[in-house]
Amino acid sequence: MLKTNVMRILDKAKIPYEGFEYSSQLTEGVLIAETLGEDKNRVFKTLVTESGTGEHYVFVIPVAETLDLKAAARAVNAKSVSMLKQKELLPLTGYIHGGCSPIGMKKPFKTVIDLTARDFDDFFVSAGKVGFQIKISPTALAQLIGADFCNITVNNK
Repeated sequence: MLKTNVMRILDKAKIPYEGFEYSSQLTEGVLIAETLGEDKNRVFKTLVTESGTGEHYVFVIPVAETLDLKAAARAVNAKSVSMLKQKELLPLTGYIHGGCSPIGMKKPFKTVIDLTARDFDDFFVSAGKVGFQIKISPTALAQLIGADFCNITVNNK
């Protein structure tokens, strides 16, 4: 399997993970979960937002869920946040839509992982390239990137 930059970062930090590869034609999170044979609540997507003051924040939530923008703003002590425009994702993070990982962005951003991740010993996030996922401990991921855990989805108020 091809090693992505995310995997190299994890190897260097000696953080255990398992890599998975699937068709790069698949970009819809629930279908990716099905392809991996995993519960859709255990496969997470990485969303990048912008505050009214131009600060950027990263949120990691289950693929079938919707980010609660008000809860997300509260979690990062911002007045409000909105989704980053897709064309701004690559220049800001170094990742393209469908391959955005919370690990290895061009610069570190305040990151919040949905609290439901703690329900699992390990969960799935993008490995930083379309068609690749990693299975990793949510706690190990949070420690590596300095993330917090909060309820940030529409259904988890």
